[in-house]
Amino acid sequence: MILAVICLVQLVVILDNTILNVAVPSLTKELGATTAQTQWVIGAYSLAQAGLLIAAGGFADRYGRKLVQLLGLGFFGLGSFGAVLASNPGELIAARAGMGVGGSLLLATSLAIIVRTFDAEEQPKAMAACMGVGSLGFALGPVIGGLLLAHFWWGSVFLVNLPVCLLGLLAVARLVPESKDPRGDRPDLLGALLSTLGLVAVVYAIIQGPGYGWTSARTLVPGGIGAVFLCGFVLWERRTPHPLLDMSFFRNDRFRGAVSGAVLVSFGMGGSLFLLTQHLQFVLGYGPLDAGLRTAPMALTVVLLNLTGFGMRLTGKLAPPVAIACGLSLLAGGLAAIAVLGHSGSYPGILLGLVLMGAGVAVAQPAMAGAVMSSIPPERAGIGSGLMGTLSELGNSLGVAVLGAVLTAGFAGSLPARLPHDAARSLPDALAAAGPGAAHQVRTAFADSLTSSQLIGAVAVLLGGLLAAWLLSRVSPGPTADGQLPGRREAEPVPAA
Repeated sequence: MILAVICLVQLVVILDNTILNVAVPSLTKELGATTAQTQWVIGAYSLAQAGLLIAAGGFADRYGRKLVQLLGLGFFGLGSFGAVLASNPGELIAARAGMGVGGSLLLATSLAIIVRTFDAEEQPKAMAACMGVGSLGFALGPVIGGLLLAHFWWGSVFLVNLPVCLLGLLAVARLVPESKDPRGDRPDLLGALLSTLGLVAVVYAIIQGPGYGWTSARTLVPGGIGAVFLCGFVLWERRTPHPLLDMSFFRNDRFRGAVSGAVLVSFGMGGSLFLLTQHLQFVLGYGPLDAGLRTAPMALTVVLLNLTGFGMRLTGKLAPPVAIACGLSLLAGGLAAIAVLGHSGSYPGILLGLVLMGAGVAVAQPAMAGAVMSSIPPERAGIGSGLMGTLSELGNSLGVAVLGAVLTAGFAGSLPARLPHDAARSLPDALAAAGPGAAHQVRTAFADSLTSSQLIGAVAVLLGGLLAAWLLSRVSPGPTADGQLPGRREAEPVPAA
């Protein structure tokens, strides 16, 4: 029952993002939002969530993971209600920021509650089930969003969160046992402030980069400020006796390898789906909902392999370095298949790539989550959960920004010389500037640039996966940070109701 509650929480957080993607045209039309405002409806959520995850994890360890789950559901529900009532883009952006705060509190505690509830044998199964349900959110989001928008107004995509949040509040309060760090360290308020400001500034710069240019002041200034705050965070964490994030974790090869793999899975998934959506709509001519449905096989493959237990059984038979290497190799192979086989407009080739990517995620993701959480003392499980969420957000943002920048640069270099440079911002802009006579050349340039970007993403994921596996293979079977052997952790007794 506790696992069902955690899965429900994961589902509502992920479902909300994928539902919103198909609602963007309706938001733009009915609220009169500009392109920049529409971007911030999505970006405000990512900023609040990514910036607060590490601090939320430390808060959960110190004051209680159940308490933070309840607060997260409350913030998420209030933010959703505010979004339903929003009458202009500014109000909607503020509501989405509130939802991001709630999402950070929820993601920072989900894995921590699993680690503190299940023993070492059950943890991989619980993590696989939780991640499988999360992937189900990716698959169902566009479908549910399309159905709601076909019959109701745009606010219905937020209204659907309210009964789920209410049910989650009742279930968490009744079923989930409280757990917190028994050492009772003083809260690291300065560390929380530095990490939040640094991550918010860095994610802001990543979001701004594709639109304003990577060398513009609107990108470099916040990026530089974020780097300064993060450097200050690292220096402070190394000096304070009660750190929010113990920097000694990074001396553990298992931790570094799993962290590297987590960033790369998010990088590959976020960047590839960003490119694939444009491929399906601009090259193959599908509408937004049809394009969303055609990306669903990747998430459905993850769900099928995880919820049937096949992925967990396969991962259990492999050493973590082998599981992560195989998973990221499959993910890279899927990206390459989409790039090569989908270049000519063949959806079956794209389908093959999506299935390979889903299989890779199903194999690698539970192994990486288990490696991260097993390399951190159980009393710091909230920090581990928050760090995994932060890495996922950063990897996703970097994937969209980096591969999007590669696409734009390649597209700009392939356009006819007479076209203005800013025509490369999107395929519709380039087609409008080129006119009917050069339309075929522009479309070919865009398809070629998509292929190059996807292949670069595939190579990055493959090389990074091999690096992560190598780091994990160097780990000796010695004790972990809590003095126990890896994977041999006693389950924390669950208090009686």
